Amino acid sequence: MNMMIRDRRSELSRRLLDRLRPMVAGKLDVGMHPYGEQLFAYCCFDRERVAALRLNCPMICIVLYGQKDVWLGDRSRSFTAGSLFVLPGGVPMDVVNIPDDKTGVYAALRLDVPFLPQDIPPLLLGECARSAVDLDAVPLSIDLVETICHAASVIADVSVGETIKRLRLTEVLALMRPLAEARPLFRQSLSDEIAWLIATAPSEAWNVSDVAGKLGIGASTLRRRLAADGTSFRAILRRERLKAAQHAITSGATAIAAAEAAGYVSRSHFSRRFRESFGTSPTGRV
Repeated sequence: MNMMIRDRRSELSRRLLDRLRPMVAGKLDVGMHPYGEQLFAYCCFDRERVAALRLNCPMICIVLYGQKDVWLGDRSRSFTAGSLFVLPGGVPMDVVNIPDDKTGVYAALRLDVPFLPQDIPPLLLGECARSAVDLDAVPLSIDLVETICHAASVIADVSVGETIKRLRLTEVLALMRPLAEARPLFRQSLSDEIAWLIATAPSEAWNVSDVAGKLGIGASTLRRRLAADGTSFRAILRRERLKAAQHAITSGATAIAAAEAAGYVSRSHFSRRFRESFGTSPTGRV
């Protein structure tokens, strides 16, 4: 049984490499090569060590050639070609990139995840408290391999619109959300968790107590932690509601419908806040 599992994993890793290696065929040069805002290829020809690396946001990484060694606190892990894994944002780690013996190349694809799509829930505070950051390869499945390869090709295509690219990323994250090895992708700051929650239903009559209860903390704790981060519940609520209104208007909704979708009862109050945030009225007049 163990041999069957290993053979299956090897088959999926080969499938991943066969699909993604052609993407970097013309980019096997030293350094970072962007395909867009979130997708990059990285290549080096000499063994290199980066100490105390701190990523701005979590990322999905796939080693295509060579090996990446990662030290996160007292844990370490080696990721060989065909491995898919997640590295957390904002956490210092040491990494070593090791070129392949045969090709003399280290190459990897990285997909940054600076924010979660609205349909993908973050880990709530209780889930974060019960789980440490896993440092291990994400277990491959045929669905995950096909989905991430398709997403990479779409995100790399400059002719594809951002809406479609976000949909492809959402599909990848939906498959990875239940996996312990992918948890760093879904850990967010308290303000980001609150923003995500409000964005799911911006027209609701949100208040501090309700949101704090959903997040499993006290209202006073929520206010205190947000103040320490230089923000407030009211500021987050206003921002997310106005973002929802702006999205509604760009999608063709009237100013009245946008105000209702964002939870504003007063049209004049909505128009004033919209102009303050975006420099124009909801009808598009400056």
